[in-house]
Order: sequence, then structure tokens, then C-alpha cells
Amino acid sequence: MVSRALDELRRAGFLLLVVTNQPDVGTGKQSREAVEAIHAKLRAELPLDGIFVCYHVDADACNCRKPAPGMLEQGAARFGLCLSGCYMVGDRWRDVDAGHRAGCRSILLDCGYRERAPATEPATRVKSLIEAAGWILQDAAKRSDK
Repeated sequence: MVSRALDELRRAGFLLLVVTNQPDVGTGKQSREAVEAIHAKLRAELPLDGIFVCYHVDADACNCRKPAPGMLEQGAARFGLCLSGCYMVGDRWRDVDAGHRAGCRSILLDCGYRERAPATEPATRVKSLIEAAGWILQDAAKRSDK
């Protein structure tokens, strides 16, 4: 289902970027090489244009660790994107808040986690990536009609 959702977005002309916090590398619980191997597998199997990673922990107070918008801004700079025309899909409050801070439309992939809510309400809540892709395609069509 992930591949199908990404293929639909790709066919519609969207770039597909991953932004991911990996604090276990910063704390020593996971190796950077293991994370990079996972990302290599994702790149091989999915139509991704880029992966941006923050290896910091909250105490580092960096601009890249979500909910900060740094990784989204890096992606926009690298690919020449206007973030107000972009979508951020994520399953945590940090994703929604990062998207909002960057000026994207945020979509919460609601997995039922028992954690704090995003500071800003997402544009929509969905149960799957395929549902998120459908919503994005409809929303983008509406926005382009204006």
C-alpha cells in the first residue's frame, strides 16, 4: 500500500522526501550505519527523491529535529520547493508541528498513539498512507483551481 500511495503521488508530479528524527543514534542505542542501511533499502524499494535525517536529541536544541522545521527547509532548498505548496504527512505530533512551522499543509496519519496532541490541528487526519495520498491529490486539485 505504501508503494501504491507513493506511485500515485509521483505520477501527479510530487517529489517524495522523508524527514526523520533518529535520536537513538545520538544516544548510542543505534548505529548510524544501521539507520543508513534501512534508508538504502527504502531508496531501493520506494520512489523517494531524498531522505533527511536528524541524529540529535531534544537537549541539542537543533533546528533540524522535528518539530523544528529545519529538515523541511533543507529539502525545500535542495529541490527548489515553495513549502506553502507542500504537504507533510506524519504519524506523530512532531511531524504535524514541523509541517506547520515550515508552512506546509500537515496530515496526521492517526495510528492511535497515546501521546500529546499537535500544537496546531492538522489539515486532516487519515488512517493510511493511501488515504493521505487521495486527500493530497484532491486538495492539490482544489488549490490549483483557484
